[in-house]
Amino acid sequence: MRYTQLRAFHYVSLHQGFSRAAAAMNQTQPSVSDQVRRLELSTDTLLFRRERRQVRLTQAGEDLFRLTRAFFDVEEQIEDFFDRKRGDISGKLRIVADSAMHITDAIGAFRADHPNVFVSVHTGNTEDVLQRLRDYEAEIGVVGSIAPAPDLDLVDLGLSPIIAIVRKGYFPDRTAISNFADLQAHPLIFREQGSRTRASIEAEARRVKVTLTPAIEVEGREAMREIVASGAGIGFVSEAEFGNDQRLMHIPIAGMGLAMSEAIVTLKSRRDVPMIRAFLKSLPGQDQRV
Repeated sequence: MRYTQLRAFHYVSLHQGFSRAAAAMNQTQPSVSDQVRRLELSTDTLLFRRERRQVRLTQAGEDLFRLTRAFFDVEEQIEDFFDRKRGDISGKLRIVADSAMHITDAIGAFRADHPNVFVSVHTGNTEDVLQRLRDYEAEIGVVGSIAPAPDLDLVDLGLSPIIAIVRKGYFPDRTAISNFADLQAHPLIFREQGSRTRASIEAEARRVKVTLTPAIEVEGREAMREIVASGAGIGFVSEAEFGNDQRLMHIPIAGMGLAMSEAIVTLKSRRDVPMIRAFLKSLPGQDQRV
């Protein structure tokens, strides 16, 4: 097994094809194919299923890809180390967040300090965020109400109450909902399974022995907001994520004392990646790691 063979395998897995991998590596496709074939022969392990013009990782290939992502991530850290000796940080910072509202100021500050870094922001629920971090598909995660884990570093962003939201005019009288049980009489719009906001609402319903059944289940916070804005029912967000949407209003519900904590999440194994360290320094007053 040689470094060049592992690198060829990694690029084919990363780019999901031999031609695209060859282009990324500035090599010929036969050369890349031969390196992968030699790796499979030397280890007696089938890494790809070749189907017509497509290739798919076998289970062994997926397991190896997780390792090569970590391996080449360290290589990138080494390159970044020497890049720091030559100048400012550059490259790409990948952020995946349940809501980007919590870090908009930090992104602005980071870009001001590091204008050569391209920042990409993707949204997802907490399960998505943690999976992408652990698969080395993102450097920074933003999640709500997460328990500490041995492989994660957390930076606490504080608590925000969970509120119910409706389209303005949905209730002629703002006192139409007086307690948690009153929600049963209205169509409820829930986020997908895996949403921490939804899990908190459902846990509270069980605690007070109220059955809450969603009329609509939707993936993603923005999609949920749009459906609520159409007047289809009642949704739930943290107060920090309510924003300034003039179509919506939040309604007080007696006894609903739920709150979401928000946190920046990174992998402990990657805490020395220069890009990650630089972003964390952009968080106002967040020099401490929890």
